[in-house]
Amino acid sequence: MTAQNSATASRTIAVTGSTGSTATAVSTATGASTGTGASAGPGASSTATARTATDPLPRGTLLAGLGVVAFSLTFPSTVWGLESFGPWSLVAVRSTLAALIAGAFLLVGRVPLPERRHWAGLAVVAGGVVIGFPLLTTLALQTSTTSHAAVVVGLLPLTTAAFAAVRTGRRPSRTFWFAAVSGAVVVIAFTLQQSGGAVSQGDLYLFGALLVCAAGYTEGGRLARLMPGWQVIGWALVLCLPLMAVGSAVALSMEPVHLNAHGVIGLVWVAAGSTFFGLYVWYRGMAAIGIPKASQLQLAQPLLTLFWSVFLLDESLPLAAPLAAVAVLVCIAVTQRAKS
Repeated sequence: MTAQNSATASRTIAVTGSTGSTATAVSTATGASTGTGASAGPGASSTATARTATDPLPRGTLLAGLGVVAFSLTFPSTVWGLESFGPWSLVAVRSTLAALIAGAFLLVGRVPLPERRHWAGLAVVAGGVVIGFPLLTTLALQTSTTSHAAVVVGLLPLTTAAFAAVRTGRRPSRTFWFAAVSGAVVVIAFTLQQSGGAVSQGDLYLFGALLVCAAGYTEGGRLARLMPGWQVIGWALVLCLPLMAVGSAVALSMEPVHLNAHGVIGLVWVAAGSTFFGLYVWYRGMAAIGIPKASQLQLAQPLLTLFWSVFLLDESLPLAAPLAAVAVLVCIAVTQRAKS
């Protein structure tokens, strides 16, 4: 249905209804204030979808890119956090603080509870990106350097694209897969070259982190098409709050705490920056440009983390890093131009 107005031009947007079986034509006029009540009633999911549909691809790419920058600081911030907290304490307190921030935003915005059909997906997001990935990577960083962990996690884009293909049924083109696999091969070769061809216990933690995080990203990207991205991560965090609050109390009583500036800054960033802000813009970006293409932007994340590890942690930069950087950036360019 198209609404006409003598003073404004009209546009017609096809929006999938909340049941997923019908399409509704939503017309928007220039200067109208539609979409501001995305969380005000039963039609919230449809309104959120309409707003996502109007986001241009460049904006979606920018949002996903901001998420990658935020994520690239996670490992250095975790290393700083470990100066003050034990691994279990850091993960529990980090998630608790992020959940309190998210809960405050949801409360102020008077956002209604998600529909029952979305809770299973939110549980996957919570288990993957709120608990699983932070815990496994924090355990890995006790024995692995930041730069080593960063390049192993460079496999995340390919893992996420594979999960997305299985979960959503969408099949990217052969060119996309060729570029994605090529980027992954570069990351694997770089990792093995730096570790002398051996796989450590830290690597096993990191590989486990890849799997749970890819599942969380995929499910979160799907949900971000049905509700605003900040609500996806917000509700996932709130879902974990009771468990993480109890975990914080137990872990803090069992692990020593030595507060210093680095430790506090690291904790604040992984809670507010990586967990809340980073996932908010990331899920919005995925909803706009699609899970496969957004995931491939993360091929740049290991290289950014390498930079932060040198700049913030004084780690030495491997000589192979610039070559790997060029190869990975070429793969990113190909995946972004390939059909999905």
